[in-house]
Amino acid sequence: MEEFSRIQRLPPYVFAVVGELKMKLRRQNVDIVDFSMGNPDIPTPSHVVDKLVEAAQKPVNHRYSLSRGIPNLRKAVCDRYARQFGVDLDPESEAIVTLGSKEGLTHLALAMLAPGDVVLAPDPTYPIHQYAPIIAGADMRTVPIGPGRDFFEDLTLAMRQAWPKPKLLFISYPHNPTTEVTDLEFFRRVVDFAKEHKIWVVHDLAYADLVFDGYEAPSFLQVAGAKDVGVEFYTLSKSYSMPGWRVGFCVGNKRLIHALARIKSYMDYGMFQPIQIAATVALNGPQECVSEIRDIYRDRRDKLIEGLNRIGWEVPAPKATMFVWARIPEEFRKMGSVEFSKLLLTEAQVAVSPGLGFGHYGDEYVRFALIENEHRTRQAVASIRRLLSGPRG
Repeated sequence: MEEFSRIQRLPPYVFAVVGELKMKLRRQNVDIVDFSMGNPDIPTPSHVVDKLVEAAQKPVNHRYSLSRGIPNLRKAVCDRYARQFGVDLDPESEAIVTLGSKEGLTHLALAMLAPGDVVLAPDPTYPIHQYAPIIAGADMRTVPIGPGRDFFEDLTLAMRQAWPKPKLLFISYPHNPTTEVTDLEFFRRVVDFAKEHKIWVVHDLAYADLVFDGYEAPSFLQVAGAKDVGVEFYTLSKSYSMPGWRVGFCVGNKRLIHALARIKSYMDYGMFQPIQIAATVALNGPQECVSEIRDIYRDRRDKLIEGLNRIGWEVPAPKATMFVWARIPEEFRKMGSVEFSKLLLTEAQVAVSPGLGFGHYGDEYVRFALIENEHRTRQAVASIRRLLSGPRG
């Protein structure tokens, strides 16, 4: 049988290597402390769940909904942007609801890109930023990011070397997996660059509210002229611990919002309406739950960072996200991230994500997701200590 060309273009899924080994060990009743997948374990706030239950009892909410989201939910996210960022958005033309950010990013790429178009994305980065353009038939060019690098110098070089001229730039801050953060001056330079080179910008703001130590994550749309060149994705998955609910948004440039709305109108009828009603309550209701969720991740971060540094694995504390991006200890670095992740699994019973899964420039790192409690984190640190201090072969 002939192979499917679009599937063939997708790169191998590196995380599957570690995932399969993890499942094999679990079938052998090995207790794995699992930091591998960024799947929030904190329960969704009870008042949001209660509204879902209430809305689900009403038959009128069982019908098809709107693919671009009910008006009240679009207004709620626009009101949130006004309160948090001082950004004015029109809920009719500058906001659309998506089934989580991954669906929105992928359908926007399908709406914007044609085979042969060139897209720029960071390396390392969250995989969908590179996979969505590939699914759309476009070609990827990467911009390396990390310590000691000048993003705009590398971006300029990538732009100059790419042919045809890139059409779209993906960025995401606070950044997954590197946990890098940025400021409004950075976004001003991005807007200036986009206008100079006539390139669209898509910013993924998934970790807007998981910020620590006084840091506040800005919105790309706070910069004058940002709406002229791009859009921003925001999601309730992390801020309100609603990952399985699949509630995301795309806001900003009217032309791009219209393109996404048009293609989604052919693809779906929107999410289950009771979920949209509950999401509206999440955005409009009491926000103490967001602070409480943030505090849980901060405490987990502190426990893991303190433990790793205590046993000699020096890792800086991230200012944002629900991750720790740890450079592999020097004596293991030549193994690469996949083999080191396998070693952690088999010898320490600790699962992490290999940095290679996020791009070539991530191969000296592994990513810990802060999804284990304090007791399990202590257990993991003790096991890693034994591995790091054990005899070398």
